[in-house]
Amino acid sequence: MRTTIREVAFGPLVLILFLAGAQSPARSQKTQPEVLKLEGDISPIHDPAISREGNTYYVFATNRFAGKLVPIFCSQDLHQWKFCGHVFDSVPEWALREIPGARGIWAPDISYFNGKYHLYYSVSTFGSNHSTIGLITNQTLNPGSPNYRWVDEGEVVSSRREDEWNAIDPNTGVDANGGIWLAMGSFWGGIKMRKLDPKTGKLSQEDATLYSLASRRPLEPSAIEAPSIVRHKKYYYLFVSFDLCCRGKDSSYKIMVGRSNKITGPYFDRDGKALMAGGGTLLMAGTDAWRGPGGQSVLLMSGSDLLVFHSYNSVTGKPALQISTIGWENGWPRVGVLP
Repeated sequence: MRTTIREVAFGPLVLILFLAGAQSPARSQKTQPEVLKLEGDISPIHDPAISREGNTYYVFATNRFAGKLVPIFCSQDLHQWKFCGHVFDSVPEWALREIPGARGIWAPDISYFNGKYHLYYSVSTFGSNHSTIGLITNQTLNPGSPNYRWVDEGEVVSSRREDEWNAIDPNTGVDANGGIWLAMGSFWGGIKMRKLDPKTGKLSQEDATLYSLASRRPLEPSAIEAPSIVRHKKYYYLFVSFDLCCRGKDSSYKIMVGRSNKITGPYFDRDGKALMAGGGTLLMAGTDAWRGPGGQSVLLMSGSDLLVFHSYNSVTGKPALQISTIGWENGWPRVGVLP
């Protein structure tokens, strides 16, 4: 969803940049951004993360679909989606030892670097910051390939109850020099970041700084989560979800954005307010038909970038996959409007 910096930076995105090009099914960024019409296996889906290998898009999601942990959904055209596999048969034993009582796997993130796909995932219990982020890798996303095999690499980083942050909602970002970074966080002290070792996919031993990127304190609840960081031209963009997820048609999630000259921040919104001071420019809010958009990931492609997220049907309350094209105007992203 590499020999140049952009290759190192965006992994599966490079497959799009060099293989997809003008034949991408999404519309050009020069047209008005739009929320695409999706059909097939698109609900229930939470916290979608997207990548592409060859001619196939892959979306990974939170928890279960058809009884399977971290379900995978496939599409060749971004419109028709099919449940096509899963990553885990059960919560890994190491994670259960770390987080007793955990019953699911949350908020996967998919990226490609150092010759393989890296899927970061979080294990926690609702309302707790005793959480852990793990890593599982694969040489390919194509289940028909003889090289298709998920290898659980174990723990990456954990938070404890005495910490002022929460090790969930992982997302990998890449700086202009090809450095790999892990953003994470939910509620508590907000969005944090650690540098990764690209060889192992684990935390860097050279830079042990826990960087702070965004916070909504002293608000109670300090509702910010689901970071997604991409580099577009000269800026890094931090997409986050404000307010409350997972309440069906009563969900108040919305997608906000800020930008920075450095991947480690500081990030500011369009009005110049720091995201560490509660700032954020509104990118997408709910409508009468679809509530609580959030849990987003961003895919940069040649000519057509995508915002992938979930929202809740206002009648059934069920979460569904949503995709909007992204346009860029005066250095800021624009997206479509939900029906």
